[in-house]
Amino acid sequence: MTSAAAETTRLSLDLPDEAATEALAEDLAAILAPGDLVTLSGDLGAGKTTFARALLRALADDLLLEVPSPTFTLVQSYALPRLSVAHLDLYRIVDPGELDELGLEEALEGGAALVEWPERAEGRLPPASFAIAFAAAGDEGARRVTVDAPAAAAARLGRSLAIRRFLDDAGWIRAGRRFLQGDASSRVYERVLAGGHAAILMNAPARPDGPPVKDGLPYSRIARLAEDVRPFVAVATALSACGLSAPKVFAADLSAGLLLLEDLGREGVVADGRPIAERYAAATDLLAAFHAGPMPGPVALPDGSRYEPPPYDAAAMAIEVELLTEWYAPHVLGRRLDAEAEERFAALWAMRIAALARSERHWILRDYHSPNLIWLPARAGLARVGLIDFQDAVIGPTAYDLASLLQDARVTVPPALEEELLARYVAARAEADPGFDAVTFGADYATLCAQRATKVLGIFARLDKRDGKPHYLAHIPRLRTYLVRALGHPVLSELRLWYETTGVL
Repeated sequence: MTSAAAETTRLSLDLPDEAATEALAEDLAAILAPGDLVTLSGDLGAGKTTFARALLRALADDLLLEVPSPTFTLVQSYALPRLSVAHLDLYRIVDPGELDELGLEEALEGGAALVEWPERAEGRLPPASFAIAFAAAGDEGARRVTVDAPAAAAARLGRSLAIRRFLDDAGWIRAGRRFLQGDASSRVYERVLAGGHAAILMNAPARPDGPPVKDGLPYSRIARLAEDVRPFVAVATALSACGLSAPKVFAADLSAGLLLLEDLGREGVVADGRPIAERYAAATDLLAAFHAGPMPGPVALPDGSRYEPPPYDAAAMAIEVELLTEWYAPHVLGRRLDAEAEERFAALWAMRIAALARSERHWILRDYHSPNLIWLPARAGLARVGLIDFQDAVIGPTAYDLASLLQDARVTVPPALEEELLARYVAARAEADPGFDAVTFGADYATLCAQRATKVLGIFARLDKRDGKPHYLAHIPRLRTYLVRALGHPVLSELRLWYETTGVL
């Protein structure tokens, strides 16, 4: 029920045994965020310490983590991979003023806190994100739990509990949940563990439309970004039908935006921050073979609908390059460019994008680079390259994915390796089709390298300025180097002059 006066939501849960208490702790650990205060109330032996221990072990991804009770030390701090957590036990405080010495406020500035016996603080605690009360409920180990939380926190917990029901329904009863990663979008991933098996949970609720930015449409619609999980399922199905290693979909709730996927592992195509040439070559061969084959048609989905990637059209490419003038130019220059310079930029890109409209087209996965490529040495041929994060696939110029791979935004690809693999791709395409136009493809490749670097510079500046994610700025020098390299192609000479004279490069 919801209390309008306190603007909190109360959730009541019956936990039949200790394992259920630990599962609830993992459900909360999956969504715990910096600034969250979790209070744990209840009599001695009610389950508070069991819950706290399970939550901390889930956050640490270590079932053997020592979690001593802070009854005597009052506070125990944990610097965990995702966030730091302070675990406080106030049972033995004599004066609520002792709280001032425990560093709770400092702990909440960059991490989370668990507080047992919060009533001993006599109202001196900040508002709890999750106020959890435990009570014995009949059978040994059974507990009755109530959770009071403000609306936003309650929504986060509600989503996590819905994920738990999804996993249970899929046969992964009380599976372990470990936060895996989030990405630059709203998607969040978890590794799910049960019975010695692992899977990947994709948590991607349908994305609401943002504000209109052009012609009454939001950026995501114009740029052709996936707004739910249907595209992922469709593209995975099509890639698998082509003999490629896309994750199998074990379970799907398309309306809720939940997928349970095959875990392809963690072995990538990079070592010590450098491309592994053999693996990049295999990824190049995969693209050449895929593009030489027939383009997949519409894919039937479990809900009875059919899906085909949208066109990567002029409007999508144009709004992407405009991210540079909107976000990156102010980042590097401290101001927006004047209207004349921005109009010239748009006009020059419009000419190059128009030229791309005459190029060969196929499915392009759009984020075909090292973070999304998994090395599968036990498989053979093209299947050694595992593919993930392809829900934004579109139908567009084939050179795009090769540009994404060989000018990898996250890893520096040396010029010699780029040239070698570009030639490898062209040779494979020409062998499969003697009519393959290598000259046009080379111009397309340079154009799309420049387009992608331009877009990503804008995205990374936006992630810093708008979203508070400054770590993406570390990639900017690499992207600038790539952009300069691409702009050296003769078809981009006018654009190169624009970048240089405006001071953007």
